[in-house]
This record gives sequence, C-alpha cells and structure tokens, in this order.
Amino acid sequence: MGGNGPLNVTQQRLLLLGPPGAGKGTQSVRLAEEYDVEHVTTGDALRANKEMETDHGTPREYMDAGELVPDPVVNEIVVEALAEADGFVLDGYPRNLSQAEFLDDMVNLDLAAFLSVPEAELVRRLTGRRVCPDCGATYHVEFAPPEAAGVCDGCGGELTQRNDDTEETVRERLRVYEENTAPVVQYYREVGNLVEVDGTGSPDEVFAGLREMVESNDAV
Repeated sequence: MGGNGPLNVTQQRLLLLGPPGAGKGTQSVRLAEEYDVEHVTTGDALRANKEMETDHGTPREYMDAGELVPDPVVNEIVVEALAEADGFVLDGYPRNLSQAEFLDDMVNLDLAAFLSVPEAELVRRLTGRRVCPDCGATYHVEFAPPEAAGVCDGCGGELTQRNDDTEETVRERLRVYEENTAPVVQYYREVGNLVEVDGTGSPDEVFAGLREMVESNDAV
C-alpha cells in the first residue's frame, strides 16, 4: 500500500496521542461517535486483516509466533484500514518516528491531539486496577471500586492485581513509551498540527477540551 499515494478521505482525520493511562481509548471512542467517523486502532486493524499478504508476510505469522509485528506490515495494515474509512480517529499508531513519517506521506491529518498527564497520575491510574480471576470483571480502587473492598460485586471472587499493573512494571511501560513515542509527539509539534489537552480531569472534562480543540481547528 505504501506506494499508492495519499488517501482520499473527506471527513475529519484525527490522531490521539498519549502515554498508557492517559485515557486515549475512552476519548478516541467518544470522538469517533461525536463526529461520526471510524475509530481505528492498531490492534483492531491487525486482527481484522491478519491474513493480509504483504511483502513481509501476514500479521498472523508474527502474532501466532508471539512476535512484534514489524513496522512495514503494521504500516500497510493501518493504511488499508484508513483507506476504507471516510474520516477517522487514529488511536495507538504511530508508535515511533518511522511510522509517523510513513503516515504523513499517506494522509494529511487535520489534528494531532496529545493528552498530557503527569507521570505520578499515570502510575496512580494504572496501578489501581483490580481484576476478578473468576469472572473477569475489572475495577479500580479509586475510580470504579467494588462495593466491598477486594471483593467482586458480580461473583464474590477475590480481586487481584495483574503482574503488568505493579508499580515497577508500570514505570517500565512508561519509560518504553517515552523512549519510543516522545519523538512522535515532537514530530507533530514541529509539523505544526499538534495540540496539547490536559488529561488530568474527569473523562467529561477531558472530552470537552478535546472537542474545543477540534472545533477551534476548523476541522468540523
């Protein structure tokens, strides 16, 4: 897909950036619903096109082997997803500078919005998650606590903290994000279409800030 030239889309083309725990998933879904465009995530695009043949094999080959899908394959899959979308909110891509430059060759974004949240708040959000190993229900000790501390409302199971939600693991995830994705944020800042939105408020407050930025950018 990389040599086919710019995509032809007529509605809004929005990119949402931010570290783990910033709320990208929640806010990108709300933006897509608000402006009636597609919500495109890397994971969904890979799963929907896992049999797609590329010059570097299919996504399934890497996914089944438990390996990271290489950039050239991810690029082709994402472009395929965007080509079928009449406007979109892109969430989870680009993850590095190479992907950002590839995307820039394919489509002109209306806006790249960065959800800014201090690291201490991200750690608080990410380490507070608790899950029920019996039924799979998810809670948060501050934002969505169970009725009885440590006990699942649905089945009465004992809630646990996943290994990837410990503070040590969370801080490593944030370090890797900063190493790989900070250059992406800087790239869009230099391009001139990056806006920063305070991501520390309630979901409604953050969404109001995003919507204001989108509409003040004449993207509607």
